Amino acid sequence: MKKFSNKSNCSFVCDCILEEKMIINEVFQKGKVLVPTIELTVELHEIIGIQANVQRKQALLDALKTEGSSYIFTEKTGEYERHTVKELLKFMLAITGSTYKVNLLIEKFGLEDIQHIKIKRLPYSRQMFIKLIRVYFAPQSTIVLEEPYFYLDDADRRIAHNVLEELSSLKKLIILTSNLEDALISCHKIYRLDDEGLKQLDIVDSDEPKEIIEQQLEFKMEKISTKKNEKVILFDPPEIDYIESVEGSILIHVGGENYSCAMTLTELEKKLKSYGFFRCHRSYIVNLQKVREIITWTKNSYSLRLNVGKDSVVPLSRAKLQDLRDLLSL
Repeated sequence: MKKFSNKSNCSFVCDCILEEKMIINEVFQKGKVLVPTIELTVELHEIIGIQANVQRKQALLDALKTEGSSYIFTEKTGEYERHTVKELLKFMLAITGSTYKVNLLIEKFGLEDIQHIKIKRLPYSRQMFIKLIRVYFAPQSTIVLEEPYFYLDDADRRIAHNVLEELSSLKKLIILTSNLEDALISCHKIYRLDDEGLKQLDIVDSDEPKEIIEQQLEFKMEKISTKKNEKVILFDPPEIDYIESVEGSILIHVGGENYSCAMTLTELEKKLKSYGFFRCHRSYIVNLQKVREIITWTKNSYSLRLNVGKDSVVPLSRAKLQDLRDLLSL
């Protein structure tokens, strides 16, 4: 048995190639334990999910990044945006020495319709799917994925699910998420990390086959109903940039466009909290996954700059500033 460790809060104990024990030491914030000591065995053919709030999830990511032996996938993972999709796949095959045919990969990942398009010109959800595909080429034996399904549409989620299932026979996979439903898509074991520590959830409480459970989950995926030009348009929560209340009307902002919604801000806040949304102002709810910068204008004036196609800034009230800092461990 071999132990990998350094001065970070994280280490791995490996038993050959079949399993690893992940050890993360306590993480403190303001004198209180944010993340307790964690010992978790990760095996091949078994995808592990850890559900935690944004704050604890980031602490886990920081520990794993510092340890350095795992491949870490996050929304901020860099990409070769000037390449076309096909060029990127050719490049990844070349640097990994794979003999896999690029056309077979394009078919495998369902990329036929976008293979000749530059990545920077793709919709953001498809850019995220291309980033996720890169885990397929990772040389590390353990892969940690933060919110792998968060930005994907239903079709890409199904493909991503199949890719991760296949990859789990070769790599040890850990999914970190704030949303239990996303963990249920792929994970064979799910743990919840909260004030009481790390506890395994009982996710299968019947004799129903896994395939039936997955089919049922598809119907539980939240959709936000909006209207524009007399058309009803449904959005997955990850697609939404931010929400605002203007003179009593609720507007959902997606990709530089806005859509009216019949729900109240309070109802939307409750419905979207588990997806990483934050009530940053009495009139605004923001998708924290898309926040790039906290802007300080004056001592009492703040805003959030979003990392979306169209540069957007939303107000951050002084009363909510500390809540956001605590949430993001700032």
